Amino acid sequence: MTLAAIAGCSFVPSAFSADAQNMIAEETTSVTVMPDENCKTFYNANNNKNWFIQLGAGIDIPYVENMLYKGDAKRRVQPNYQVGFGRWFSPYFAWRASASYRQLKWNGGNISKAKMGEADFDIMWDAFNSVMGVDAKRPVSVIPFVGIGVGYARGMKSDAINVYDDNGKPKKTSVTLPVSAGVQFRFRTCDYVDLFLEGRLGFFGDNFNNTVGGKPIDINATAIAGVSINLGPRSFKTYSPCDDLAYISGLNNEINSLRSDLAATGAALAEAESQLPCPEVTVVECPDPAPAPILATVRFALNSAVITPEEQVNVYNVAQHLKQNPDLAIVVRGYADKKTGTSNYNMKLSEQRAQAVADVLINNYGINPERLVLEAAGSDSQIYDTNNWNRIVIFIPVE
Repeated sequence: MTLAAIAGCSFVPSAFSADAQNMIAEETTSVTVMPDENCKTFYNANNNKNWFIQLGAGIDIPYVENMLYKGDAKRRVQPNYQVGFGRWFSPYFAWRASASYRQLKWNGGNISKAKMGEADFDIMWDAFNSVMGVDAKRPVSVIPFVGIGVGYARGMKSDAINVYDDNGKPKKTSVTLPVSAGVQFRFRTCDYVDLFLEGRLGFFGDNFNNTVGGKPIDINATAIAGVSINLGPRSFKTYSPCDDLAYISGLNNEINSLRSDLAATGAALAEAESQLPCPEVTVVECPDPAPAPILATVRFALNSAVITPEEQVNVYNVAQHLKQNPDLAIVVRGYADKKTGTSNYNMKLSEQRAQAVADVLINNYGINPERLVLEAAGSDSQIYDTNNWNRIVIFIPVE
């Protein structure tokens, strides 16, 4: 292109030129992304993971009216058998449903006794994960819990019973709705098996043993030892706002670099114009600009080919670019992080990612599939030094 053509394409009145240069100077102010010193990691449970089954056995000691006195106390100690299951829905909290069977004995003049089954629903709290940070391999954990339940006692034998049925006879059964609280000490042996010791106090109504009188609340103390079987290692999804800080900072640095180049170009243009006499304005047809490079990328989560709502805007921008440049064809190239998964697996994953982006461009935005060339780069080549940046799809114009 000749100098006259350059002048014809770029000539503007001097007053407007000065305003434009001032605008460029204002726009080239650098922006810095500052790290958040209080970045925290958030956890969510993986679907269908973190289930456990507990089996245990121990002892029960009822504290009711006319309970055994010192010297006969050992008669109150009776066996208890327990089975339960539950799920950790975060590193801090779990729910558990359990059932237990026990034989109870207490002093009602003669030795009183009954057989009892109880079902409980507990909310459990991992105190060590909450106070000292999440650690799935911590050897010892302290887990307080609270719960509600239902208890059913039958075969009750006691000469102290003063609750009667509809026929006026001493009741031999009782149904109660206890609340309870306790603490469990968990000892890790491996990813799949934990041992535990647990103590619980159950608080029952005064009719727990069909003997009403004295204190309004009956208490049953339970001590259990057992094994907890984890159905797979504990695993939680994590997210930290700082995870994307490096990626955002890189984009910001790229913008700052482009702004700096724009300022330098503007200064060079101003200097060139100042050295030339004002030429006579001529109308010159400027060639159509070449298609702008496609800078958008689509990022993916670990081991995923699903386009998140946050990344849909980048697919939209690519679609608009293709619509504005109807003769342009592009390569849709998928990548994977080489530090996770095998090379063969990552090749398949990168292919799925490229296909997912192409499907949205075709089905949602009406892009002709013949304008899209799909490539799977896998993880053998990495375009970024930071591993998790490579979980992406990039777009390259076809020359």
